[in-house]
Amino acid sequence: MKHYLFLLLLCCGCLQGQTQQVYEFNTTCQQAYQEITRLKINSGLALIEKARQQNPHNLIPVMLESYADFYLLFFNEDPAEYATRYPRFAQRISQLEKGPQSSPFYYFCLSTVRTHKAAVSIKFGHFWDAGWEFRRAYQAIKENRKAFPTFMPNDLMYGALQAVVGTIPKGYKWLASLFGMKGSLTEGMRIVHGFVYSNDPWGRLMSADANFIYPYLLFYLENKKEEALQFINQRKLDLVNNHLHAYMAANLALNNKQADLTRNIILNRNKSDEYLHTPVWDFEMGFARLYHLELPEATSCMERFVSGFKGKFYLKDAYQKLSWCYYLQGNMQAAEAARKNVLSRGATDSDADKQALKDAQSGRWPNVLLLKTRLLNDGGYHHDALALLHGKTERDFTREEEKLEFVYRMGRIYDDLGRDAEAITFYQQAIHIGANRTEYFAARAALQAGQLYESKGNKATAISYYQQCLDMGDHEYKNSLDQRAKSGIARCKGE
Repeated sequence: MKHYLFLLLLCCGCLQGQTQQVYEFNTTCQQAYQEITRLKINSGLALIEKARQQNPHNLIPVMLESYADFYLLFFNEDPAEYATRYPRFAQRISQLEKGPQSSPFYYFCLSTVRTHKAAVSIKFGHFWDAGWEFRRAYQAIKENRKAFPTFMPNDLMYGALQAVVGTIPKGYKWLASLFGMKGSLTEGMRIVHGFVYSNDPWGRLMSADANFIYPYLLFYLENKKEEALQFINQRKLDLVNNHLHAYMAANLALNNKQADLTRNIILNRNKSDEYLHTPVWDFEMGFARLYHLELPEATSCMERFVSGFKGKFYLKDAYQKLSWCYYLQGNMQAAEAARKNVLSRGATDSDADKQALKDAQSGRWPNVLLLKTRLLNDGGYHHDALALLHGKTERDFTREEEKLEFVYRMGRIYDDLGRDAEAITFYQQAIHIGANRTEYFAARAALQAGQLYESKGNKATAISYYQQCLDMGDHEYKNSLDQRAKSGIARCKGE
């Protein structure tokens, strides 16, 4: 009998030893997190393996491996890597569900991995799966905030989801309702801001995530573009040795019409082979070169991108820009070949890709003068763009869509030069000419006018322009423009 009891106790002890899991975000795990969020994936994985050897029952390495797969799949979209790595997200979720629920990291880790899985699902076109994973991530982090209200890592993810859901356009409200998510831009940004500027030790530890996400929220949801770029400078983010932050800064600078800054960030980053190899650098540099009409250099960048990138997001967009490079250099054979790839390659999950496909299907090539003006203005070379249109009026263009684009381009240039009254005049003309057309110019003019009035504190007029943007029918870039107009209304109403 004594031997039986001894064996029973031994078995119980063995079982306990096999199943007892812990969450130890120890020094080795912290180093792994720092390496992975610099996009030094291999050195991060080596540290994860070291952490496992230190404690095989530690579940933090499971979450950190998810970060590594997420960045690799999100940036490179390689179908072969996806086939191998995507199933690991479900395996990790199963592992994490065996952890102790008494730990604040239980739901936090589950929410993080589900968010990674959802974002990757979007990249590979599985939108319904992504929606359900986002819902589960949202529910997990909401549950964690209730159980552990002082655990700061909750706030970044919860606040970001609140802000994004709070700006879902009206046409997609059913989706948020279906997934049981309610959001508020104001409340979400308040929570994220609190995390970013907290002195909490966990907040400081996970600042790599915060310093990546917060500028994007400022830029796109709150329309605080200059503040987003100032944040990068004020935080003294390492744009040389942290490729994640370098990408974010280069991308936001490009979208803020600062092509020179984008170029400098990309050229000055650490070129060591230790970092994740990704074609997105060629994509971003291709735009920076094209916006300055450096056509041979832009062509080389875009050619490298389309030959090295294995994914579908923005591939049609890249081929369109490549076709423009050849078109503006007078090489119509190469331009037509690139346009054929717009028709046959990539997907239409992004508004930019949808627009590239539509333009290619039209069979028409853009007006050279207006195209050069657009590119220079998009790069931040506003005086050069204005000089190209000097002395021109809409009567100098024969096609209705060219007349519309001309007044819209004039509005954008004057807007960027701070000549607000002239900008508004041209925006109003664009709205009048194009409100019932399918080009995006009228809707974007309404959005820009709304932003101008919002910046002056005239919120009522701003809302009226944002509403005009939302009320316009099916046009190019409708999803993204509607989302930005909805964000504008939410900001003006303090929602």
